Amino acid sequence: MTLAASRRAVLAGLLAAPAIRPAAAQGAPIRFTLDWTFQGPNAVFLHANRAGYYRAEGLNVTVDAGQGSAGAIQRIVGGAYDMGFADLNSAIEYNANNPGAPIKGVMVLFDAAPFSILTLKHKGIAAPKDLEGKTLGAPQFDASFRLFPAFCAATGVDRSKVRVQAMAPPLRETMLVRGEVDFITGHFYTSILELRARGVPANDIVVFLYSRHGLPFYGNGILASPRMLAERGEQVRGFLRATVRAMRDIVADPTRAIAALKATDPLVDEAMETERLRMALADNVLTERVRRDGWGGAGQDRLAASIEQVSAALNLPRRIAPADLFDARFLPPAAERMLT
Repeated sequence: MTLAASRRAVLAGLLAAPAIRPAAAQGAPIRFTLDWTFQGPNAVFLHANRAGYYRAEGLNVTVDAGQGSAGAIQRIVGGAYDMGFADLNSAIEYNANNPGAPIKGVMVLFDAAPFSILTLKHKGIAAPKDLEGKTLGAPQFDASFRLFPAFCAATGVDRSKVRVQAMAPPLRETMLVRGEVDFITGHFYTSILELRARGVPANDIVVFLYSRHGLPFYGNGILASPRMLAERGEQVRGFLRATVRAMRDIVADPTRAIAALKATDPLVDEAMETERLRMALADNVLTERVRRDGWGGAGQDRLAASIEQVSAALNLPRRIAPADLFDARFLPPAAERMLT
């Protein structure tokens, strides 16, 4: 065969072959919303996407930043997104106020919520009761602030003896450093880093984690709409399998998540986000229960206790059932959810 004939044969073969679409365009589309900006603790989804784990499950996933858990839930129930990463306690509130078609968690990422109270050592607050007579600074929508009544109930603090100063989120740590408030609420891994960035020595920061003071709240998890669960269950299962695979990578090497984060948002502070992720892994993800039983599940008794505490703290109109909050049918077997 001549060279020209050979080229014609190859060209004919290519024309006859099925078209090959770009990998990013293949698979069932899933629109996924985060609860906040791109950060270390939510980079597991970015790594799963970048590593091709979702694509390997036949999925074409788009991950977008969010503006809070309540907003993420509204995006999902409104149909703009299929699934999302948001606080399960916000889902308790939404479902209590919107009966009929509850949004459900299908995987718990934070086995312990990052809710906390932070103060400075020179404030003389060494125990929860020392909060009485002091001034709390917090944004009104902050999850730790909204559940502060539950912290008070669990620790015996008289909430009527705590003054509250409302503020915008960027002012929270600054006002504590300036002495304008005595303590603040917030996600511990964010507020600690913000205080340190303002020159506060690590040994001057005092933290009360809600998870260590009688509050069994789960934190963020993967939520899905009723329609997604009813009509696209196999895709949900594939998404969860891929996410477990990605989290296993990150536990072994957190820098893989930061690489995906940097590829998504080149302006992120790699050092800060690496530390934020390591803090979240140590305190929120790799708990004793997760090491023992596997990652991602939710216990019925613990869900019921959380529902009761959240409902009381927020004065919700009704108590939902654990089955209205979490659906474990889509999780991989526990043996496949071991991270270490």
